[in-house]
Amino acid sequence: MQKQPVSAGITRRHALTVTGGMVAAATIAQSMPAFAGESQEADAIVVGHGLAGLVATAELAAAGRKVLLLDQEPEASLGGQAFWSFGGLFLVNSDEQRLMGVKDSHDLAWQDWLGTAGFDRGIDDPSGQDYWAYKWAESYVDFASGEKRSWLAGLGVQWFPIVGWAERGGGLADGPGNSVPRFHVTWGTGPAVVEPFEKKVRAGVADGKVTFKFRHRVDGIVTTGGAVTGVRGAILEPSNALRGKPSSRTEVGEFELHAPVVIVTSGGIGANHDLVRQNWPARLGTPPKSMITGVPAHVDGRMLAITENAGGRIVNPDRMWHYTEGLRNYDPIWPGHGIRILPGPSSMWFDATGRRFNSPDIPGYDTLHTLKSIADTGYDYSWFVTTQKILAKEFALSGSEQNPDLTEKNIWMLLSRIWQTPEPIEKFKKNGVDFVVATTLSELVRGMNKLTGDSLIQLDDLKRQIDARDREIDNPYTKDVQVMGIRNALAYPGDTLSRTASAHKIMDSSAGPLIAVRLNILTRKTLGGLQTDLSGRVLNALGDPVSGLYAAGEVAGFGGGGVHGYRSLEGTFLGGCLFSGRQAGRAAAAATAT
Repeated sequence: MQKQPVSAGITRRHALTVTGGMVAAATIAQSMPAFAGESQEADAIVVGHGLAGLVATAELAAAGRKVLLLDQEPEASLGGQAFWSFGGLFLVNSDEQRLMGVKDSHDLAWQDWLGTAGFDRGIDDPSGQDYWAYKWAESYVDFASGEKRSWLAGLGVQWFPIVGWAERGGGLADGPGNSVPRFHVTWGTGPAVVEPFEKKVRAGVADGKVTFKFRHRVDGIVTTGGAVTGVRGAILEPSNALRGKPSSRTEVGEFELHAPVVIVTSGGIGANHDLVRQNWPARLGTPPKSMITGVPAHVDGRMLAITENAGGRIVNPDRMWHYTEGLRNYDPIWPGHGIRILPGPSSMWFDATGRRFNSPDIPGYDTLHTLKSIADTGYDYSWFVTTQKILAKEFALSGSEQNPDLTEKNIWMLLSRIWQTPEPIEKFKKNGVDFVVATTLSELVRGMNKLTGDSLIQLDDLKRQIDARDREIDNPYTKDVQVMGIRNALAYPGDTLSRTASAHKIMDSSAGPLIAVRLNILTRKTLGGLQTDLSGRVLNALGDPVSGLYAAGEVAGFGGGGVHGYRSLEGTFLGGCLFSGRQAGRAAAAATAT
């Protein structure tokens, strides 16, 4: 990779390498722009006050740098999407895993990451789209199996002791999926992940190191002499919009701010369905005509194009992560608000016509494969057919607001899950438009067809498939892959305790009533994005750093323009924001050292 020329009289230092997930800063000379008479308001500007932006800002402030933290949203939305999350974090060989009897290792996690990511776009070619993504993946797995837990624990983060088993994969040891449970739910969910970094940033504000610039929408990145020197945009009118609610876009002024470093941490495209469809890959079939939205409306992808116009290279734009088990929120916060079911392994999964999906299209196994299978049916939805017994034990809803026991750290409410269905799930069953509840299968089928306004589900055919599956329950062994998966799950104490109902027949009246759930495609994460090196520096089309420009979080594909490759192992989005935000913040702090 070519070095940039050094301009006379002014230099700065850059973080050069990352080993074991830790930044080992090495000094290199690189051009620092002469500001040509412009005033310098700060040492760094961070665009986006979500988790990655807060982490980067905290690192800069800790190093004594003066930072401007900009966002188009009001202060109520500080923390961005992370606040709404379930708080799941991917950790390897953790204390919690060992407590549950899980044997994990760095090598096993790396095997799973490679099998899941499927990197195939030039990992050995410096110009390849996956070159830096692969390097970020190596560093992230080192981080997740090394200092990640101790670093966060040192900041006061704690985890629910039962480790979840997400994305169980496609059936082969070296294929997609987690070989072991690695999904660590933060005690306090998403808000508890955001909290320590928000505290650090607010302390920086009190110390005069950080200045919030809410309602500052960046419309362009300012460059001088080929280097980034600031940002410009519109000041939006004050807004009292509550967290996650759409805010006004009325402009009341303009701004231009200057600093030798700009870090873009603006998120992905999940709320912009036009962009989602525009980037939808042919390998996933026809883009859905109908989707619901898993992120607030401000997750619009604007800064991707703006940063590209400043010279940044976007890679892997066709890689994305959308969920197949979305529910329409009966009490929406943002437009088209959807909530994902995090399912256990027991519900039967049928397409819109009532045909049962085959392996690996089993609840909780292979999200991307199932997304393609649903698209291939020509319909934008599918069905779970399940029982009250399964719903009570196996249904969890993604989102901090859907898990008040964990979010509010209410142990009594959490323990009540042992003897009753969690209240948020019962509310969705009662009020959600996607639920059908019945005492007989014929009544259930009538309700399913009424909900969709057609007669696609045929009672005799659905009954034949359910009866065939139910006969496989009579023995502790089976040829049915899903029933194998249920028994495999029950061999893990964590699933037995909290996430998997005992094996039973769907038509067992004592497990009822019967429940059908219409599942919608739920937009969520952008897996591609701005290509960055291991210091978070944004690269141009030639593979050289754009002087003064950094990126972190989802806008950078959580590192390198696509650290996940084609698929996520789950628990890696928040972690990707933490790691890439820390990398960029530390490297930018080194680059602005005097």
